Amino acid sequence: MEGALSGIRIVEVASWTFVPGGGAILAEWGADVIKVEDPERGDPLRGLVSASIRADGGVNPMLEIANRGKRSVGIDISQEAGREILYQLIATADVFVTSHLPAVRRRLGIDLDQIRQRCPEVIYVRGSANGPKGNEATRGGFDSASYWARGGVSDAMTDPGVDWPVARPSFGDMVAGLALAGGISAALLRRERTGVASVVDVALLGVGVWNISPDVTSAGLSEDREVTKYARDEPANPLSGTYRTSDGRFISIAMFQFDRFWPTFCEHLDRTDLIADPRFKDAPARYANRRENFAILNGIFGTRTQAHWCERFKTIEGVWAPVRKPGEVHDDAQVIANGYLQTIVTNNGRSLTLPANPVQFDENPPSVAGAPGHGEHTDAVLLELGISMEEIMEHKISGVLL
Repeated sequence: MEGALSGIRIVEVASWTFVPGGGAILAEWGADVIKVEDPERGDPLRGLVSASIRADGGVNPMLEIANRGKRSVGIDISQEAGREILYQLIATADVFVTSHLPAVRRRLGIDLDQIRQRCPEVIYVRGSANGPKGNEATRGGFDSASYWARGGVSDAMTDPGVDWPVARPSFGDMVAGLALAGGISAALLRRERTGVASVVDVALLGVGVWNISPDVTSAGLSEDREVTKYARDEPANPLSGTYRTSDGRFISIAMFQFDRFWPTFCEHLDRTDLIADPRFKDAPARYANRRENFAILNGIFGTRTQAHWCERFKTIEGVWAPVRKPGEVHDDAQVIANGYLQTIVTNNGRSLTLPANPVQFDENPPSVAGAPGHGEHTDAVLLELGISMEEIMEHKISGVLL
């Protein structure tokens, strides 16, 4: 099946997870994404070993997540001959995307004016830590610092009383990659309709601030710039919270219309006596007695297992969900039915199941392919440019190509 971006070519000079992750999404939408890597070093993500991400049997999950479906070309763009080949490649592309810092871009000949001088119609895309303006535009960053820490996400996601801020690996990278793919798609539409080739910028810091918009906005309304955080044992609305089950698991309740759902909720707990309890008869009473309300409900949930409540709540109208572990997502019937997980075959022949990007066209899950080997497609891509095999071999001997 032809993808939504079939016929679009993206040239990517980027590393790590954020910007390449956006390129992987574009590849799943049908674009031809060509990843340009240094012939000797390649993307440093290829050598990353993280204690938080399993890498069994020679499989590099982060490399596959951020680079699936692309073609890899090994070009040393620090050499003039390599830059000339890169410019020829970009001349065939709709989009050029990079994650390099300004000084590196200038040194490599891939800054905005340098690319536009050779390829004026290409959409130019920069993924950064701190944005294109300000004193720290020239500084690098990763999602743990720029998204989680500086963007306020860690603090917003950390419960009161917890003495260590929350963070997970590449969480901000994946969200920012989706934003990058969306921005590129909008720029492609703009160019198609107006002929204007945009400059697109997405920063981890900006995505972090965006993701916690309610907290940031609320904080701006208070003199002390603080956000009210309710403790877990006294939620403002006990039907919007998380409860522990007898087996140490949790059920999340998201029934924001308390008056509407309180009766049926109590019925499904087999506690109809709570419906007319004067402590919980209306919103003011429930708020005044919120700690007691939570304690009662938490005690009820604690008498049965998560599986019991999942079965019991199948007939309830309000929104709820079991709190799943990442490994359990693999067996979730809705995840399977919608193709949110796809299995790829890596370069070393291993199977790996990973999430597809969440956007689907015409109710079809994206077709997911594995990440390319380092420089795997150098010959094929350069032959497409009209460079002869003899020239390619000469460049390989000189170290310009892999």
